[in-house]
Amino acid sequence: MLYWHWLALGLALLMAEMFLASFFVFWFGLGALLVGLLTWLQPDIGLPAQLLAWTVSSGLFTGLWFRFLRPRMADRTRAGNARAAAIGEIGRVLRTPEGERRGVVRFTTPLLGDDEWDFICDDPLAIGDRVAVKEFSGNTLIVE
Repeated sequence: MLYWHWLALGLALLMAEMFLASFFVFWFGLGALLVGLLTWLQPDIGLPAQLLAWTVSSGLFTGLWFRFLRPRMADRTRAGNARAAAIGEIGRVLRTPEGERRGVVRFTTPLLGDDEWDFICDDPLAIGDRVAVKEFSGNTLIVE
């Protein structure tokens, strides 16, 4: 195979990664690009050596990804834990629930993007009482 065959294969694999979203084919594409560069610098390399270089380089790129790069990209935000982070938050009652009308509670810091929430509570409350979030019911908080 000529060097441009490897470059074309590498680019095709890199483009395929855009549609697969697995971030696995990417490393095989980089390996093919590396073999294309190697074949361009040393044109007399035989096909078995090229395939071996592609296998080794792809495996090395994949191993380096899993060993060093992927752990550094771990999601350390609380984005997926928003509901769990909201449980236990304390707010003050602005409007008490009466009949079918829900009460309104305000938090000092926004809770899931809003500082005022409708709530349901089984206990009798007065305006200004402090309540803690116990659970969610759709877009309404259940407090105690």
